[in-house]
Amino acid sequence: MFLPQPPQGGSRGEPVPFAFLAEADGFRSNVAPPPRRRASFHETAGRWLLGLTVVAGLVGSLILGMPALSTPSSPPAQQSQASQGR
Repeated sequence: MFLPQPPQGGSRGEPVPFAFLAEADGFRSNVAPPPRRRASFHETAGRWLLGLTVVAGLVGSLILGMPALSTPSSPPAQQSQASQGR
């Protein structure tokens, strides 16, 4: 009995319109990228300072905006004369 075999170049079975895309699946480089440069103290401190500034701005806007978002608990005490019918 004949069993279908998977394609040779890759794990996908659908046709690829460009040959270089089909060959790219099988290509693996043996050259490792250079190690990443470690961030300096000044760069790390700048990132922390920027993060703290953003968080402080969000917290400050929330604190200042809370009174505007809350509904008054008691109705206004004074009424105008027009509402009394005079």
